[in-house]
Amino acid sequence: MKLMNTITRYKLHHLIFWLALLGLWYFFRYEDFHDKSLAFTITLLKVADLAFMVYLTNYLLIPQLLYKKRYVLFAISFIVLVFCSSWLKMYLEGQLMHNPQLFNLFTRFKVRFYDNVIPHFLLVSTGAGFKLLIDYARAQKKMGEMAKANAEAELNFLKSQINPHFVFNSLNSVYFLIDKKNKDARDALHKFSGMLRYQLYECNGNKTSIEKELGYLEDYIAMQRLRNENCSVNFYWAPGLKGVTIEPLLLMPFVENAFKHLSHFDNGQPNEVSIDMRHTNGTLLFTVNNTCEPDKKQTQEPGGIGLKNVQRRLELLYPGKHNLTIKNGGKHFNVVLQLQV
Repeated sequence: MKLMNTITRYKLHHLIFWLALLGLWYFFRYEDFHDKSLAFTITLLKVADLAFMVYLTNYLLIPQLLYKKRYVLFAISFIVLVFCSSWLKMYLEGQLMHNPQLFNLFTRFKVRFYDNVIPHFLLVSTGAGFKLLIDYARAQKKMGEMAKANAEAELNFLKSQINPHFVFNSLNSVYFLIDKKNKDARDALHKFSGMLRYQLYECNGNKTSIEKELGYLEDYIAMQRLRNENCSVNFYWAPGLKGVTIEPLLLMPFVENAFKHLSHFDNGQPNEVSIDMRHTNGTLLFTVNNTCEPDKKQTQEPGGIGLKNVQRRLELLYPGKHNLTIKNGGKHFNVVLQLQV
């Protein structure tokens, strides 16, 4: 299993395939040449030419043109690639064999086209077909994972909605029992009620406005300020965020993690939490920095969603559209999330 993971990680199966093809091609064709070293050179040239066309098609033309529905440009680029690469291969073969006319594309054009260009079309098309099948299988797998994740999230959400009216009525009752002079307690309970309402009633859709998400974060931070008196909290969000929509409760785990892992050492140094959110050219930049206890791992704990869970959620909801950087500097923990919104 470890060997297979290493092969997959470093794409060694690609190298193994092309080496095997080179060996088989040479084995079946070396007798056609008097010079065995020349036979190997010609075979290597043919395999390298084929590999070049396959990789250029699979990793450039298909993602950048075919998947973006630029079908005409893809077809033209594919035809030009195969034709030009076939011509270049024949030219180099002629130079290596000191007989340029033997492999001249325009000498006996029909024969050269049939023996070189058409096989290349078929072989490169076969490679592209494998690429499309693999991408389709991966897309189906990802859709299945997303469906499963959504089903689990919906089930957890339904469980959390057990008689929410009872919860709100109880909170209102507690609110009026608190002495009016105790403004801090009343404000805290009011913020908690707002956070609960947001979770239960305003997170049903796939997207939510950034303004609502900011309001939720501000209420949570206000609650944490009451719990962490020896903590300096700085929360900045740029005015350009208005109008942005994101998945609900996506940013909350990073903020929760920052407060959860503040340093509890009595060293005279105050704890700090800094949260910064900006939006530039379609990219949301979200940064969280907090002090922490040295050598303390910030991982999932009972009752918390955990950073690994958030990373998995980002992979499912924003595939190829996010960049998450997490750094633990010992006394400071830093999270930077770039999200294409």
